[in-house]
Amino acid sequence: MSDVEVVTFGCRLNAYESEQAKAQALADGLTDAVIFNTCAVTGEAVRQARQAIRKARRDRPGAKLIVTGCAAQIEPETFAAMDEVDAVLGNGLKSAPGAYAAKALKVRVRVDDIAAVREMSPHLVDGLADRARAFVEVQNGCDHRCTFCIIPFGRGDSRSAPAGDVVDQARRLVAQGYGEVVLTGVDVTSWGADLPGQPTLGQLVARILKLVPDLPRLRLSSIDAAEIDLDLLRCFAEEPRLMPHLHLSLQAGDDLILKRMKRRHNRDQALHVIDSVRRVRPDTAFGADLIAGFPTETEDAFENTLSLVRETDLAYLHVFPFSPRPGTPAALMPPLPRAVVKERAERLRAAGAEGLSRHLDRQIGRMVRALVEKPGLARAEDFTELAFEGGGAAGQLFQIAIDRHDGRRALGRRVDA
Repeated sequence: MSDVEVVTFGCRLNAYESEQAKAQALADGLTDAVIFNTCAVTGEAVRQARQAIRKARRDRPGAKLIVTGCAAQIEPETFAAMDEVDAVLGNGLKSAPGAYAAKALKVRVRVDDIAAVREMSPHLVDGLADRARAFVEVQNGCDHRCTFCIIPFGRGDSRSAPAGDVVDQARRLVAQGYGEVVLTGVDVTSWGADLPGQPTLGQLVARILKLVPDLPRLRLSSIDAAEIDLDLLRCFAEEPRLMPHLHLSLQAGDDLILKRMKRRHNRDQALHVIDSVRRVRPDTAFGADLIAGFPTETEDAFENTLSLVRETDLAYLHVFPFSPRPGTPAALMPPLPRAVVKERAERLRAAGAEGLSRHLDRQIGRMVRALVEKPGLARAEDFTELAFEGGGAAGQLFQIAIDRHDGRRALGRRVDA
């Protein structure tokens, strides 16, 4: 076997960067290799990466196994200690020209100081393999230091892609036939703060929609709940091609816990962001990242998070049981018993399932324009997952009539091409 495979862990940004890494590896002449693009958000993510590496060595004993990504950047020694691993590359090198050349790979561990990176280099990727929508990396890194988060140590400080590069890439993707482009990054709402004139994310969105008129759908990935700029709010109000869906980095619904997390928002500010968008775009569906069992979280504090889920009618939850990451302040805080953390995570997931069911109830009887992800499965503009009858290839856009749901997906049939 002479192919190059990339195994991706973690976020949408990693999925995009995996395509960059694969393209660079092929350009460098790499063959018969597996690249592991790791995630460091939780200890479980690191464990899964190690497990996948061991399995790959059993399945492909002659292949080169190369580890990169956030976990490789933060704890290279963990992977360097594995006999199965041939090379460890830091995050700043995983898409760098020549990183996968035979001469370069003779150095087993190459991890640069990610904090020294100040600019984003444009990486043009003509879509993502086996995906209906395309991702564009507009920003990387983070200037904030939440007490639970290890990611700034893996990605460095915030840096933005120039607006012109983003528009050019959106044009290329539309020319490739993509019906939806997703703007992604580590802290997308910080886009522009490091660029001349400090443009806003909303200005970038407006520029893309104006200069790429043939783009059918533009979507934002996860954004910070601390703020939404007025230009972005105007886009939600006036631009139907900006999808009515936001996934918020909320993490908790209790002010004291948010303060101990060193988040930039409190409960009222999160409510204000959601209300502001819904006032101008009532059909917007919201999701959120939430941490269950943060150190010192009382039952009352947890109930505040549960009530936030119901009060804001969140449709899509990503629930993370608190996982202490060595080197973060939260790892030194008094932990809760693991049984309590697990039980609270289960209750949050149950609340999320109820919220999704309510959202799906409201879809029955609607006609929605959907993007096919794979045969029989599609996504509506508000990110509702749809199982449908009537055929269609990945990337196609057409109308689906919804007549029921199964608690996880809306169910319906294709009614036009």
